[in-house]
Amino acid sequence: MKKSFTKSVEWLSDKLNIIGAVCLVGMMLLTCADVVGRFFRHPIFGSVELVGFMATLAVALALPYTHQVKGHIGVELFVRTLPEKVRTIIALIISILSFLLVSNITWRMLLYAQTMQRSGEVSMNLELPTHAVIYLLSFYFLIFALVICMDIMYNFKKLKN
Repeated sequence: MKKSFTKSVEWLSDKLNIIGAVCLVGMMLLTCADVVGRFFRHPIFGSVELVGFMATLAVALALPYTHQVKGHIGVELFVRTLPEKVRTIIALIISILSFLLVSNITWRMLLYAQTMQRSGEVSMNLELPTHAVIYLLSFYFLIFALVICMDIMYNFKKLKN
């Protein structure tokens, strides 16, 4: 069960990272096309909104994978000098606190998306429903929380041994 959970979350995290990369490429292509269009006095209507949405999604999509491969910046000058068991305990505490924070963010974003959906809020130019993006973000943060949960399980297992 634990192995299949881990494999599923890792697979999903990898796929979300690829979608984030596609968003990044989409941002670049849309921005370039808009700049060329502006040069010929035909800008792309709503390009700023779309680039903003894609930027938001790209960051959220990259978070789980970046955490999974330990790609976040950390200051570990002091912690490296501590014994292995103490470092594992510190990592476990940080993982638990991170899980609680990200879980709370996920829950609050879900509630916010529901509020935005009820109010009928749309983007300014293209009138796209903003709640859809917020629902996506809450899902991506849920995956991020699951990746952190994997860290917690790994650190517990490490402490046992």
